[in-house]
Amino acid sequence: MTIGRHSALELDPALDDYQLASALVREAGQLALLMRMAGLESQQKTSISDVVTAADHAAEAYVLEQLQRCRPADGIVGEEGASVAGTSGRTWVIDPVDGTYNFLHGSTYWCSAIALKDTSDVLLGAIFQPDEDKLWLGGTAHTATLNGEALTVYRDGGARNATALAELGAATYIHPTWLMDPLCAMPWHAAATSAAALRMLGSGSCDLGRVADGQLGCWFQHSCPEWDWLPGKAIVRAAGGATDTVLVNGLQWFMAGGTTAVRELRAALESGSVA
Repeated sequence: MTIGRHSALELDPALDDYQLASALVREAGQLALLMRMAGLESQQKTSISDVVTAADHAAEAYVLEQLQRCRPADGIVGEEGASVAGTSGRTWVIDPVDGTYNFLHGSTYWCSAIALKDTSDVLLGAIFQPDEDKLWLGGTAHTATLNGEALTVYRDGGARNATALAELGAATYIHPTWLMDPLCAMPWHAAATSAAALRMLGSGSCDLGRVADGQLGCWFQHSCPEWDWLPGKAIVRAAGGATDTVLVNGLQWFMAGGTTAVRELRAALESGSVA
């Protein structure tokens, strides 16, 4: 098939779910990268840093088409508007380009991500960072891997699950406008000041992949749509790490990392409650 000037691979419906997810994010990410190299313009969504490009739309269209061929009974939802009602009780969640602001400005810190969920929870996640050729994969039936190598930072006697938040770097994201709202700023500040260091890099799925492989100690963010949360959630859990959510001051907060760090992140966020 061809999207614009770029050819993309027709995938085999016989692939299992993990193989399919891996192929989808790899192809979507490579398509977006090629389109960026050819030149792109952007459109603003909710703010100057919340943008969308033709690559976002083309990558999502590719994944949508392949899923409709390969998994016709499954539902599909995507950040850029894909919405298909399925009959299987399963739904694929697409983020064609996570970190579009980074992507548009030439940074390598962006990715394509996908998750598969059923009516009870997320089943698998795949995240591909094209510029660094990194593919994280994991789920309920597949231990977490990075480029096929098992991730063990939370397993095999690894100490990361017991490491305190005060000893770890925390990745996070908060839009500057939210810092003007005390109901958001107070819990964020409490969590941020509890960590050893902060990293704000602009792609939640890239962050969560690095939490799973140990490059980042933990992660927290508020108000995540499911395409920003489910792929990484599946991979962190498949790596043996922990995930959690908590409602504070009317905002839902999302966390991932080792067991101790996630517990302490939750307590710190709750300490910022005005209730």
